[in-house]
Amino acid sequence: MELGLQGKVAVITGPAKGMGAAITHAFAAEGCLLALVGRDTGAIEPVAAEVRAKGGKAVVIACDLTNAAEAGNMAGEAAKAYGGRIDVLVNVAGGSGPMGKTGWETSPEEFDEIVTLNMNGCFHTMRAVTPFMIAQKSGKIVNVGGTFGMRGRAGRMAYSASKWGLRGITKSFALEVGAYNINVNCVAPGMVDGPRFREKVVPTMARKLGISEAEAAKRHAEDYALQRITVDADVANACLFLASDVSRQITGVDLPVDGGWAAL
Repeated sequence: MELGLQGKVAVITGPAKGMGAAITHAFAAEGCLLALVGRDTGAIEPVAAEVRAKGGKAVVIACDLTNAAEAGNMAGEAAKAYGGRIDVLVNVAGGSGPMGKTGWETSPEEFDEIVTLNMNGCFHTMRAVTPFMIAQKSGKIVNVGGTFGMRGRAGRMAYSASKWGLRGITKSFALEVGAYNINVNCVAPGMVDGPRFREKVVPTMARKLGISEAEAAKRHAEDYALQRITVDADVANACLFLASDVSRQITGVDLPVDGGWAAL
């Protein structure tokens, strides 16, 4: 199926590793012109180099997403690099916040830090790219949220709050920019297989229950209808779909990519 992404200018935040890197490579493979954004440009450059080595185009732009002025400058740099257009924004960058703390154990500083990153960061980039999309009367914005922002999670109150708030930002923006042919949606990954899952989540569960790490990973998978853990490529494919022409009539939605946990 032709996704219609060839030659589209895509701004991707948090592209240095994990699902961010997978999303970057997925959009590069579809022929997008990439602007890769984050504070640590040294960590992003290797990913950009991999894209270029395969014949793709990628510029790296330094930006503290929690700073509105820097986000505005970033959008201007991205548009300038590619003829004045921004067709796609994928907000991957975010943080986990305090883990294993109740709401009353979470400090105001911890709460503010994760809300600022996960909500304000996305708001700043969305606000920065929207004028370009309105001017060209087309655009796709995909925010990467999380299923804990759909069901909540004990011990993850601050993170859940930040991702729940991102859903509200997504839906309100979708209503406001729809008349300009701009789609705004949210992808909500569940647990994603990778270093954090294998090196922290699984060993923690294994120690707590006195079982092997293999058994702990199996028990996690059994929580989901499809009996398997999400991988980076699953999230990347969902982002491609929502950024593509084939999802032209979909906006303001939360798309769980979790094997059937949040919605079932």
